[in-house]
Amino acid sequence: MSAETESRIGEWRTAVLRGRAVTAQDADELEEHLREQIADLGAVGLSEREAFLIAVGRLGEVDAVTAEFAREHSDRLWKRLALPRPEEGGRASFITMLVFAIAAAVAIQVARLAAFSPGSAMQVFGDPTERWFVRDLGLFVLPVLAGYLAVVRRMPWRRIAWLAALVAALAIAVNVFPYAPGSATEMLVALHLPVVLWFVVGAAYAAGEVRSSARRMDFLRFTGEWAIYYTLIVLGGGVLTVLTVQVLAPIAPQAIDEVLTWVLPSGGAAGLVVAAWLVEAKKSIVENLAPVLTAIFTPLFAVMLVVAAVGYLVAGIGRAFDRELLTVFDVLMLVVLALVVYGISAREATRSARIMDAIRLAAVVCAIVLDILVLVSMFTRVGEYGWTPNRVAALGLNLVLLANLAGAAWFEAQQLATGAGPFRVERWQTGYLPVFAAWVLAVAVALPPLFGFA
Repeated sequence: MSAETESRIGEWRTAVLRGRAVTAQDADELEEHLREQIADLGAVGLSEREAFLIAVGRLGEVDAVTAEFAREHSDRLWKRLALPRPEEGGRASFITMLVFAIAAAVAIQVARLAAFSPGSAMQVFGDPTERWFVRDLGLFVLPVLAGYLAVVRRMPWRRIAWLAALVAALAIAVNVFPYAPGSATEMLVALHLPVVLWFVVGAAYAAGEVRSSARRMDFLRFTGEWAIYYTLIVLGGGVLTVLTVQVLAPIAPQAIDEVLTWVLPSGGAAGLVVAAWLVEAKKSIVENLAPVLTAIFTPLFAVMLVVAAVGYLVAGIGRAFDRELLTVFDVLMLVVLALVVYGISAREATRSARIMDAIRLAAVVCAIVLDILVLVSMFTRVGEYGWTPNRVAALGLNLVLLANLAGAAWFEAQQLATGAGPFRVERWQTGYLPVFAAWVLAVAVALPPLFGFA
């Protein structure tokens, strides 16, 4: 056979082996059948290219083949949930993850020890009066996660250097600010700095190709899957912590605080890297969890949003929103965006609009109505009491969210009207990421000086 056909057979075999339920021996058997089919079809006058395409079609699509093997050999699938195959670099991948997870755990403990005040009671996160620890919490671990992704995603060293310089400049900036005691701007920095650093993580995940819409969408998918894995790790760690406390209580109650002081911060920091490793290592086994959860919760959130929008309109647009309620609505807007992003991430480009798209559009429209009500209330409050750092940050975030939701609604409506694929919605969401990044960066480094670090 020609080199071109051999190359195609190699690609097909690689795709089959990604199914995990298919062993190398199974792949050998399938490849033998494929070659026989190509030879038989070539004997009747077909070209090698035509014979390959027909033979693959007769054997079945790759996904169908691996799914059939998974059904018949489910025990293999379970056995491979623990680690990737050695031939896929599983051992090296695990060791790399372990090194960076330990680095994250050590970093958080070094920072905790530096912030710990001997005169205070034993605290999991040191003396709470050490405001720099809370402010810089993201700086202790998220750059480690970014470093891990930069290594495993083979980010060029020049881009790594630029990213490291950006993190260093950001760390210096937020720590040289002369914050006033009880500063609201310092609290805003503490809240927004981890978000800024998560965009740094995204740049590392994209290997520096931040201008690529496809790479940005990959990062959004990674974020959803990472959040699910990290939540599961935290829940498992919570169970382990409770059991540990119960076991130690009868024999060494005095050691419980010491154990928690070392275990909780280290476990939480290391879990960031472990979750990232799991997302990459288990793509071909347990994937697309975020879209599955999105499909379940989108109709439920849509109903809740419709009821809320109608209820608040009936109650009156001028209704006053307190700070806690504003926070709830901001979180709700972000959840709606997540529903849009992970809903379209599972959509095939060739499939026409479906009922789920209409439900998603209804949710977005209701979210826009609620966001406008929030903005009216916020502008009213600014008119009465003036500008404060918190009001500027909240108002800016809601304006950014409103613009994003409006664009999402527009493209979702076009998609429903024309029956087009989700390409425009996806491009809108990935293209809007720099707007979010610019806003959180502005809050972290520009807002404190504007308000005199008050």
